[in-house]
Amino acid sequence: MAKKTVAELLQQTTEDSRLMDAPLSVRLQAVADAVRRLRPEFTAVVDRMVTRLEANQVGQNAPAVGEPMPEFILPDQDGRLVRLGELLELGPVVVSFNRGHWCPYCRLNADGLAGIAPEIRRLGGEIVAISPETHRYGAVLREYADAPFPVLTDLDNGYALLLNLAFWVGDEKREAMKESGFNIEPYNGNDTWMLPVPATFVIGRDGLVKTRYIDPDYRRRMELNAIMEAVAAECDGERRLRSA
Repeated sequence: MAKKTVAELLQQTTEDSRLMDAPLSVRLQAVADAVRRLRPEFTAVVDRMVTRLEANQVGQNAPAVGEPMPEFILPDQDGRLVRLGELLELGPVVVSFNRGHWCPYCRLNADGLAGIAPEIRRLGGEIVAISPETHRYGAVLREYADAPFPVLTDLDNGYALLLNLAFWVGDEKREAMKESGFNIEPYNGNDTWMLPVPATFVIGRDGLVKTRYIDPDYRRRMELNAIMEAVAAECDGERRLRSA
C-alpha cells in the first residue's frame, strides 16, 4: 500500500478541527499538532522556512496601522472585478490573505471568517479573501467555507508583492510540499513558488489601516473575535463622527 501524503492524512484532521467548538487558534493548532505527529520531518522543514522568513522580517514592511492601504482591482471567483475603493464606500473592509484552497489552515481560516461574516455585515463591514490561485480554485475555497464574501485572485502575487507580503518558499520547502501532496503550480497557474504571508487587515472607510495581523508562520491567523472587535470599533467611531 502506498504511503499516504501529508495532504491525504490531514483531510480528516481538518474536518474534525472545523467542527470544534473552540477559538480559531485552537483549531489551527490541532492541525499543526497532527502534522508534527504524523510527519515530523515535514514540520522541521516548515519550522526552518518560518525561521528564515522571521529573520528577514518578511511581511513587516506591509502597510502599518495609520497608513493607506493601496487600491486593488482583482477578479473574484466568478471573474467579476472587485475594487477596494468601492467596498470602502459601504464601510470598513476586512482583507484576508490566504495561501489557497489546498492549505488546511486557509480552509479553516476561511470557514471561520464565513462564520463571523453575518456579524461583520451587521456592524457595517465587508470581508474579502485574497489568494494567488486562479479563480477556479478560489471558487473551491469559497464553496468549502460556504462563504458569503468573495475570494479574489491575486495572480502571480502582484498585489501581495506591492504590499511586501510575497515570498519565495525556497527549494527545500518546495520539494517537501510536492512530496506531501501540495503541488501548487496548477492552482497558481505558474511555477514561481511564490506565496503571500497570511495576513489580515481591517481598513477604515478613509482607506487607512486600522488593524493588521501579519505572521510568517502560516499555522497562525488573526483570532476571529479580534477581527470583530476591530470592525465594531471602527464602525462605532464612524457613527460618533456623524453624530458629532
